[in-house]
Amino acid sequence: MGLFDKLFGEFIDIIEWTDDSNDTMVYRFERYGNEIKYGAKLTVREGQAAVFVNEGEVADVLSPGMYELETRNLPVLSTVMNWDHGFSSPFKAEVYFVNTRRFVDLKWGTKNPLMIRDAEFGAARVRAFGTYGVRVADPLRFMREIVGTDGNFGVDEISDQLRNLITSRFSSAVGAAGIPVLDMAANYEQLGDVIGTRIGPEFEEYGLELTKLLVENISVPPAVEEALDKRTSAGMVGNLDKYMTYQTGVALEAGASAPGGAAGAGIGMGAGLAMGNQMANSMGQREAPRQIAHGSVAGGGAAALPPPLPGAKQYHIAVDGHPTGPFDMTALQQQQSSGALTSSSLVWSPGMEDWVEASQVDDLASLFVSVEPPPLPVR
Repeated sequence: MGLFDKLFGEFIDIIEWTDDSNDTMVYRFERYGNEIKYGAKLTVREGQAAVFVNEGEVADVLSPGMYELETRNLPVLSTVMNWDHGFSSPFKAEVYFVNTRRFVDLKWGTKNPLMIRDAEFGAARVRAFGTYGVRVADPLRFMREIVGTDGNFGVDEISDQLRNLITSRFSSAVGAAGIPVLDMAANYEQLGDVIGTRIGPEFEEYGLELTKLLVENISVPPAVEEALDKRTSAGMVGNLDKYMTYQTGVALEAGASAPGGAAGAGIGMGAGLAMGNQMANSMGQREAPRQIAHGSVAGGGAAALPPPLPGAKQYHIAVDGHPTGPFDMTALQQQQSSGALTSSSLVWSPGMEDWVEASQVDDLASLFVSVEPPPLPVR
């Protein structure tokens, strides 16, 4: 190798960029005085594009590959500058490497709750957040519209603008969709597709492509969440008797494991018995109308009724399938006057084997005898 070849070899540049970050979208290759030598090697890797800027004007955009910077390889550059000066610098240029890979897991969300009209709850406020992905689809447009002369452009420099754009379009999409608040969780994918379709053209104006938009959560304010939880809990209780039986078991178990030992177990047992008695009473009240509806209260059922007060004989009256009373004769007359007691009403008194109609009881028959007034005297 001659001296000239050695000197020429020392001036051949290697222009390349290996990205060791996760958020750099555009990187300007730094050169002393921006000098590009004739015959320099340019390597554009997969996921990159190289933009040549000569004297403030974009001269060429190169896709992935290895290039030798000569006029026969760069016809666009040959029209703006003549490369005929050997190994000396024919011009000064800038090379911008544009990262064309996908930038994923970018966050978006509503800063303030959105007011929407819900068919079930009326006016409601909701918050939403999610993620999206984006990539540079048109390096030249992206350089002209967004980057400019920024030598190290990161995704954080445009993420705020993109997030605001998504949030604004999300508000319009949710308001127009008319999806009930309780059904939004089942429509996250649908909402993401609708929003992506609406704002895709607006991303293209920046030279970007919206690759994916995900709605991860739509929530209501804490006060509304609490009300919904109570409503859900009430629905999950279901059969009240079974729930009370379960609570009785929990109380017994808690009492047995209490630090007070036997005393704690006694307290738990007492609580369980009290709840059991309450449950038995409620069940007894529901069974009594059923027995009356069948026209009989058996001996066991009669024992469950309250004992009569001492003194005059008293009667119980069945009203709408429920036992009422006891009533003495004065009270029975009032019941008959008000219409609560009729001749066909079922009555029962201690000592009677079964419920019978009031007209069949000798003591009560007089209450239903119609007494006609005597005729007026003739004057």
